[in-house]
Amino acid sequence: MSGDAQAEGGQTPRPVLDGVRVLDFGKYVAGPYCAAILADFGAEVIRIERPGGGDDRTVVPVTANGEGALFAQMNRNKASMCLDQRQADATEVVRRLVGTADVVIANVPEPMLVELGLDYATLSAIKPDIILVNASSFGAEGPWAGRGGFDSVGQAMCGSTYLSGDEARHYRTPITWVDHATALYAAIGVMMALLERRESGRGQQVGASLLGSALSFSATYLIEEAMIGIGRKAIGNRSFVNGPTDLFACRDGEIVTQVVGDGLFRRWTRLIGEPHWLDDPRFATDASRGEHGAILSERMAAWCAERDCAGALEALARAGIPAGPVLSPSAALTHPQVAASGLIEPVALEGGAPSMPLVNLPVRLSRTPSRIVSPPPASGADSVRILTSLGFTAAQVRDLAGRGVI
Repeated sequence: MSGDAQAEGGQTPRPVLDGVRVLDFGKYVAGPYCAAILADFGAEVIRIERPGGGDDRTVVPVTANGEGALFAQMNRNKASMCLDQRQADATEVVRRLVGTADVVIANVPEPMLVELGLDYATLSAIKPDIILVNASSFGAEGPWAGRGGFDSVGQAMCGSTYLSGDEARHYRTPITWVDHATALYAAIGVMMALLERRESGRGQQVGASLLGSALSFSATYLIEEAMIGIGRKAIGNRSFVNGPTDLFACRDGEIVTQVVGDGLFRRWTRLIGEPHWLDDPRFATDASRGEHGAILSERMAAWCAERDCAGALEALARAGIPAGPVLSPSAALTHPQVAASGLIEPVALEGGAPSMPLVNLPVRLSRTPSRIVSPPPASGADSVRILTSLGFTAAQVRDLAGRGVI
């Protein structure tokens, strides 16, 4: 559990979102992770998926029954209800669910909301103060509003992929930063809508998109291109706008440095024995150091080649220069700084399976921290309980189950 703060008098404060009910119709990352963030701060989140579980349950399988790492990280702290939304009887189930909810989350192309009966007009007719969140691929307007997409499409369309790798071949990253950014923006939108609802008593629709998130993160180079038309191309691991920023091979691995600003550059020149470069016009500013970064990287590479990673990182730390090791996933899990941070939370799974290391939210509230309190739910584990709470009788629940609605 992240954080152990208590309020005055030894009483633990109520979770920030205690009493908020969220219906999570999302898949994969953007929608489900938005819901997970809300769950970590105490919201009751019901994940709604088709009978047998959605496709995202088996991405990067890690458990004995084939469930995946992605699903576990995105769906901790949630209940699970199965529902086949294609069947007519599902409409009444959704209607009753929405009547009890504060937030509905989806991540589908905007036109599909209407097909699913999850558009804002339909939901607000059931519950006027409902907040609808849709984390779509391309947003609600424009010629691509009806198209689906994944993280890599956002990376490719914001300039990030074009500026990665080198001129011979561009690279996407396997880390789904566009999806995660969209989830974060959506969660911020939910909180703003909940705060506004306290004053107005009204709900609203919160829109987020993969393309929007990607463009937001890429804004620096988009603005530069619009203003001065510089036409940047990929230059490997170097930085366009400072240096030496690059990956460097030591005797036993790789490290990364990022030297930004005159102060850091001054310390770096002293460390590697090139103080005369302070008077070299090629290295007078961050921009010029980025332009001549190949020279700086070559010198830093020679310095690193004479040292092991630990020695190089210690020398850089003493000089006050930001640097770190290039870690494999295995090494990242065991790095002493990661261990000390409390960001990795071992969560016990059902049935005596080995615990799973989920990653806590990387934001700390001193009095009301986020918490991981339960593992990802089994498919449909809470369907009967939830339907009963909505007023369905035991016979009706059995009938729905027998016809494959739940």
